[in-house]
Amino acid sequence: MAKSTSLRCRVLEAKDLPAKDLSGSSDPYCVVKVDNEVVARTATVWKSLNPFWGEEITLLLPRGFHSLTICVLDEDTIGQDDVIGKVSLSHQQISAEPRGIDSWLSLAPVNPDQEVQGEIHLELRVPERGHPRVLRCHLIEARDLAPRDPSGTSDPFGRVSCCGHTLETASRCPQVVKKTRFPRWDEVLEFELPEGELGEAVLSVELWDWDIVGKNDFLGRVEFFLDTLCPGPTRGWFQLLPFPSTTEDHGGQLGALRLAVRLLEDTVLPPHHYQPLIQLLTEPILCPSQSPESTALAVLEEVTSGESRQDVATKLVKLFLAQGLAVPLLDYLTTRELARTTDPNTLFRSNSLASKSMEQFMKVVGLPYLHEVLKPVVNRIFEEKKYVELDPGKMELSRGRRISFKGSLSEAQVRESSLELLKGYLGDIIEAIVGSVHKCPLPMRVAFKQLRRRVEERFPSAQHEEVRYFSISAFLFLRFFAPAVLTPKLFGLREQHAEPCTGRTLLLLAKALQSIGNLGLQLGQGKEPWMAPLNAVLLPSVTRVRAFLDALVTVVDEVPVPQGHSQPSATIKEGPLHTCPEGGVALLPRFSFKKRHFRLSSQALAYAKAPQGQVLGSIPVEQIRAVEQVDKGAFQHPHVLQVVAQDGTGQLHTTYLQCKSAPELWQWLWALRQATSANRDMLPTCHPGTFRAGRWTCCLQPTRAGRTGGARARGARQGGVGVAVSPLLSLAAPGCSRTHSAVLLGECSDLGDPAVAAQSLYGHLRAALAGGPVGSAVAGPPCPGQAGRPDGDRLLEVLRDLDIAHDAFTHHDETPGPPPSPLSVPRPPAPPSLRPSAHPGRGRNASGATEGTRGQQPGTGCIL
Repeated sequence: MAKSTSLRCRVLEAKDLPAKDLSGSSDPYCVVKVDNEVVARTATVWKSLNPFWGEEITLLLPRGFHSLTICVLDEDTIGQDDVIGKVSLSHQQISAEPRGIDSWLSLAPVNPDQEVQGEIHLELRVPERGHPRVLRCHLIEARDLAPRDPSGTSDPFGRVSCCGHTLETASRCPQVVKKTRFPRWDEVLEFELPEGELGEAVLSVELWDWDIVGKNDFLGRVEFFLDTLCPGPTRGWFQLLPFPSTTEDHGGQLGALRLAVRLLEDTVLPPHHYQPLIQLLTEPILCPSQSPESTALAVLEEVTSGESRQDVATKLVKLFLAQGLAVPLLDYLTTRELARTTDPNTLFRSNSLASKSMEQFMKVVGLPYLHEVLKPVVNRIFEEKKYVELDPGKMELSRGRRISFKGSLSEAQVRESSLELLKGYLGDIIEAIVGSVHKCPLPMRVAFKQLRRRVEERFPSAQHEEVRYFSISAFLFLRFFAPAVLTPKLFGLREQHAEPCTGRTLLLLAKALQSIGNLGLQLGQGKEPWMAPLNAVLLPSVTRVRAFLDALVTVVDEVPVPQGHSQPSATIKEGPLHTCPEGGVALLPRFSFKKRHFRLSSQALAYAKAPQGQVLGSIPVEQIRAVEQVDKGAFQHPHVLQVVAQDGTGQLHTTYLQCKSAPELWQWLWALRQATSANRDMLPTCHPGTFRAGRWTCCLQPTRAGRTGGARARGARQGGVGVAVSPLLSLAAPGCSRTHSAVLLGECSDLGDPAVAAQSLYGHLRAALAGGPVGSAVAGPPCPGQAGRPDGDRLLEVLRDLDIAHDAFTHHDETPGPPPSPLSVPRPPAPPSLRPSAHPGRGRNASGATEGTRGQQPGTGCIL
């Protein structure tokens, strides 16, 4: 059993952004943070104050999370990128909307005191009795702190306040190191507690970055109510929290961001618990003699609402692909859709379960095919950046200077030049499509052949001859080729969104492909008469497309699709990178890298000197144990990632890859993490720095395997200062920073775990059938070996069994364990007068310090 927290975040678009460039525009992109740690980055939309991204990110977070933040920035070629604003959503806000959040949210300004990240490792002891009662706060270490200095590091120190006294870590002690985001203090601070009840007494632990000039920078804090602490030691990792927000509503002055966020927190049972449900869903495929209306699959289709149809279709396709039954599933769903259709002109026009399932099937099975067909032409359009426009109302004659150096062109000249460019691009696209019959995956061809046969059976008359072509082109052109041309970034054809000029060219080509997909039936009837000059190209293309569709469904051998859809070792991503092996890190790390051409497939990460050169080396994907970003201070370069692999002897080897930009870095991170998503034994931690000159550049520890250090203790008592010594502490760990191997990008080609898909379908059925009858399920003949009971009763019994299994595992998880974190106990905030403030100095005794209010997230707890 595994508890899964899936956070789906769609960064759709923004509007009314402020101009950050001298040109009066901006180049916006978004950074996605979970608990203030960057986990994703969108592509940059150039020269736009109303950008559209449309990017979906699925984050699998087994540890849960506390806040989601999307920051909007303006990319600059020179200097640091400008921060425009941010949208922050807490776990409570997202979980309060079971159907998710889909709305426009105003951007708020970014306050550095709110941008904290990382965790602190503490051990707290509060004696039940004794005189005097002494609270011992053991500051052990911290990790993944926010970088506050230009070097990408910080100089962290701790400040602990309790009962009117404040102590700081021994900042000037020689053993304390600076310039690190992974400090280790191993220091005990002691506070004498007042007699009697503790009441609302609070222990506040704050982390600050020490600066020689100016005030210290806030790094985060955590607070504990003393009366909630257990008598024994309380030890663990605690999430750092910001100061309570005092941000005022700026009334949309920074623009707005449209987000679609949905949180799915679920418990996935062992796979054998879902076999009865999977068997019920696959029965109409394996036992077609059953009445179509009495099956569990029919019930699922009936109870699926419009808002959940996409998710149900995705899970069904993934589940049936794993069973080797995806093509029969599509045949079953399209047959039911045809039975309900009376007008062939409306066939597959709606977003039915059949349409969504076929669309998802094409994305999973046909994505390599799509890349092979369209990528050369799309790349050429992006590289040429030609100005193309046919609409007189949008034509900019001054842009004609890109075409001619004789000055601005007339409207007729711009139209003629644009028409020739569009004809050339469209001709190349059609040529690539009609010549791709044998490149199309066999499962797609078999699915289209079955679809045509069902359509001909439903509409056999000669007047409906066009329907047999349109039923296929409606999917292949209108839901596959045309959307990919319109937004190539979302289909993996390009790594960046198109600039406005290129985007307009792609839009016109997508419109033309839609006309071809409609078999030219609507030519001359649209609201865009300026597209009419393209009819001379579209009509001959329709004839060629008909012949292409005839050839596509001419499958000689309808071999069964193998169980568990498997694709050949197709290229996931390739391009030039600079690489440096672990042993090649020198005293001048900037010059340790060599340029190589890398190619990532589902099998290996290989590299050569040139794109077509001989492979010099490779890392099997199954041996990769971590893919993480490297601190920019490690190589004096901000765009470096590391690939940690384990050889046959169990030894770990690290390869460093240097990218040319931040977008390229995140593209390689996502590609590598997606390729390794099924790997076992991924590392929970790693070092974000390098081992150079006898120590790690990240945590400054001198050993590769672990970290040791002594403990120092100082105390503040009402009657004086006491000193205590703790034993040496040894922590053997492979790294000082948590890895992000569980943070995955939602890819349509990722099959995932069948048990996860089955659990999702169970959730949809349980939510729809709670307290009511099982749809319109009636008695039907059972499959051989099945009890002769109505399918509705069998489905209810399967759902009840899953309910019982979930209850049993929930009861097992609720057995007594370690005491909960004190932070999980909600308490009212302290008065505003107790809010801490940033102190410009850093003295050993900050007697003027005040206690802080409790953190914003009452659910923040110990991470054991």
